[in-house]
Amino acid sequence: MKKFIGYMSAFLLGTMLLTGCQTASVKQLETAVTKAEAEKASVEESAAAIQAVTLYITRHGKTMLNTSDRSQGWIDAPLTPAGIEVASALGRGLKSEGVEFDAVYTSDSGRAIETAEIVLNENGQNLEIHKDKRLREFNFGTYEGMPNDEMWGAIAAAQGMTLEDMMASMQTGSFLDTVASFADTLAQLDKEKAAEEEEGNWPAEDIAAIQTRLQEAFGDIVKESMDKGHADVLVVSHGLSIGTYLSTIDANAKVPAAGLKNASVSKVVFKDGIYTVETVNDMSYAEKGK
Repeated sequence: MKKFIGYMSAFLLGTMLLTGCQTASVKQLETAVTKAEAEKASVEESAAAIQAVTLYITRHGKTMLNTSDRSQGWIDAPLTPAGIEVASALGRGLKSEGVEFDAVYTSDSGRAIETAEIVLNENGQNLEIHKDKRLREFNFGTYEGMPNDEMWGAIAAAQGMTLEDMMASMQTGSFLDTVASFADTLAQLDKEKAAEEEEGNWPAEDIAAIQTRLQEAFGDIVKESMDKGHADVLVVSHGLSIGTYLSTIDANAKVPAAGLKNASVSKVVFKDGIYTVETVNDMSYAEKGK
């Protein structure tokens, strides 16, 4: 009889413990579901609240290859002390103006990532950096790392001009016409040069390929920002690529013939399905942060 009572006590105790565990598990599950639903509702509420997305598109800080005046497309180099300082000034300037970002995107090039990290640090923000290779600079193929005057000289010669004449013509033509001619000529030259080499290389891009990847990248950024309720977005990219994108979405965008400055900000607003280029090559944030 004692053994029977002992077995029954153990059985009842086990049943109570199991029931308690099941109850706790159910409560934990209900809590998790409630939390997930709340987070989803918060995101949906934020998305519904924003009417526009503002892109703060900035060129990376100055690099070692910029300083030595060598072509720098898909190849990379770290920021110089001056490059770090101008990126820091940009971050401080943005903070002084009360600009806080909801999301950050960069190319997958180290110089763009380094610039974004510095800007966020100076702006007092800790955000995940989303890297997208479609935001890279033009690819110069076999001309990567070459002194710029040699690369541009080869393009000028292929177009039947001197380098001086080509530089002069750039001052009168549109930015997009200039870079389109540059990219298409370089792509053909690179194709011919690459045919002489034994090992394959990533080929230089023509302007159509560049415009396509840039428009797709920025289009995806805007869509994701609208979906997630991100109103203010930092995008760190590269001089030729930024200028090309701005000129592609707005033929009247005033992109300087000499190109965009390091740490400059070009602001693009997307609202009601329309892109508006509000500023180009704006150095006021970096100036305020000095």
